[in-house]
Parts: sequence; C-alpha cells; structure tokens
Amino acid sequence: MSITQVLEKSVVVFSQNYLPLCRVNIKRAVVLLVTQKAEPLDITTESGWYISSPNLIVYVPKHIRLKIASRERAWKLPPVNRRGILRRDRNSCQYCGSNKNLTLDHVMPRSRGGRHTWENVVAACFNCNSCKSNRTPKEAGMPLRTKPKAPVHPTISFAEQFWKGVVQANLD
Repeated sequence: MSITQVLEKSVVVFSQNYLPLCRVNIKRAVVLLVTQKAEPLDITTESGWYISSPNLIVYVPKHIRLKIASRERAWKLPPVNRRGILRRDRNSCQYCGSNKNLTLDHVMPRSRGGRHTWENVVAACFNCNSCKSNRTPKEAGMPLRTKPKAPVHPTISFAEQFWKGVVQANLD
C-alpha cells in the first residue's frame, strides 16, 4: 500500500470511557499519538499502519483512545422548525413520498391536544395535509411512512453506527 493510500485512511477515536466519538484522518491520529493525547486501542485483530519520518516510526492502529479529559458540552435538543423537520424527513411527504409543495403537519392535530414536538410534526405535501385535515393518520386512512422522532446527539449517532458495523462484521 502506498503512502498516499495510507494517508487516505481513517481512525476511530474513543473517549476515555470507551465511547466511539468520531473518525479522524490518519494525520490527526499521528498528532494525537505523538503528543500523547491518545493511546493505541487494539479492540480488533486487524492491524494498523506504520508511519515513518526520518527520525521516528509511529504505529497507528485502527482505533485510538483519548487520554485527555474532554469536557462534554451540553447538547440541547434543537427547536422544532421547518428546516429541521424537512431535513429529518428527507424533504419528502411522510404520507405519499412526494417532494413538491411541502408543509408541516401535526400527526395529532393541535386542535385535538397535539403538541408542536419532534414526535408530532412531520413533513407533508399540501394535498395530503388537506386530505388528512383535522384527523389522525389512522382516522384518515393515511399511515405514516416513518415514525417521527427527535434528533439525537451526533456522538451518539456515530456510536450507534460504529457498533452496528462491528456487530455486522462479526456476524459475516
């Protein structure tokens, strides 16, 4: 493998309590290892890479663990707004899949006690929103394509994807 191919690789960074945080490029991983802000973490049998300079050879494993304490910033749930709902629903109507004339729809209508929350607001095209009117999806015979949910912390999302990949790799 050439040096340019190695430099295109990435390394998974774990926190002090072994929570997978993110992926970094191999250059960043070398800096973290050389400055002793991270340590190698061998959780798989896969080998890493040896990076050499004129006066130093560094082994870079596929996983490293931070030795420094990272202050976790408090993550607040973002407010419910049109941009966030459309992003979550991938710019498509949650009833028919259309991406034209999108509006916001309350699954349980506000007039019937529904709240303006991530779990109760979906993207809907104008036609579906009008057809559903002041009813629930079940009453209107219009099932939702996906269940609405609030966004999760990016680190938690990365950790879930990482562990799903590890489990899948072990099953194969």
